Amino acid sequence: ILGSEILDENRQFKFIKGPIFSNIILADEINRTPPKTQAALLEAMQERSVTIAGENYKLALPYFVLATQNPIEQEGTYPLPEAQLDRFMFAIKLDYPSFEEEVQVVKRTTSDLNPSINPLFTAQEIIDFQHLIRRIPVADNVIEYAVTLVSKTRPDNELSNEFVKNYLDWGAGPRASQNLILAAKANAAFNGKFSPDIEDVKAVATGILRHRIIKNYKADAEGITEEMIIDKLI
Repeated sequence: ILGSEILDENRQFKFIKGPIFSNIILADEINRTPPKTQAALLEAMQERSVTIAGENYKLALPYFVLATQNPIEQEGTYPLPEAQLDRFMFAIKLDYPSFEEEVQVVKRTTSDLNPSINPLFTAQEIIDFQHLIRRIPVADNVIEYAVTLVSKTRPDNELSNEFVKNYLDWGAGPRASQNLILAAKANAAFNGKFSPDIEDVKAVATGILRHRIIKNYKADAEGITEEMIIDKLI
């Protein structure tokens, strides 16, 4: 997915860019790819660059990585390690579509209709929106609430309670705090606010934290889900 070096007709090495050099990457069923392929995304997602044969290539902005994991048929799969999951801002659970949604899916995919696609934004407009979100001010008490919420997920932290100590092996790291604030800013902007409040942090907490906390065997045995733990903390 990174690309490869080939020997061209002039006997010169030439780098052919792989699919990772795009604005939007969709890694379909990423848990079916071997760890080597998964690891190829690490530098790209964190540094927005790729290093191959000692040369660093910057990736074009904006840059998004989306990945899907199939919850069934887990044999022969490679679950993403925690350090890689942490690089994804959100974990979103998709259930079956509603009846009306499924009717629309069937209508659109069983006909000979060839829909036209009209771009809504330019790349630069998306980058401008991203900078705008980052410029939204946040009160100290909101940042402190986000950091406190993340700290409570860590079983060895003095802020954690007995519920967390009983059911979690590992809590969320600093990226969770950063992403809580970024997502809260975006949520506030979507709702017409000039600055996020604690309710905006709560609104995005489940998607930010569910893939960053690690349950223990006791939680699995008692049917405790990540969502239940996060709700309890909120």
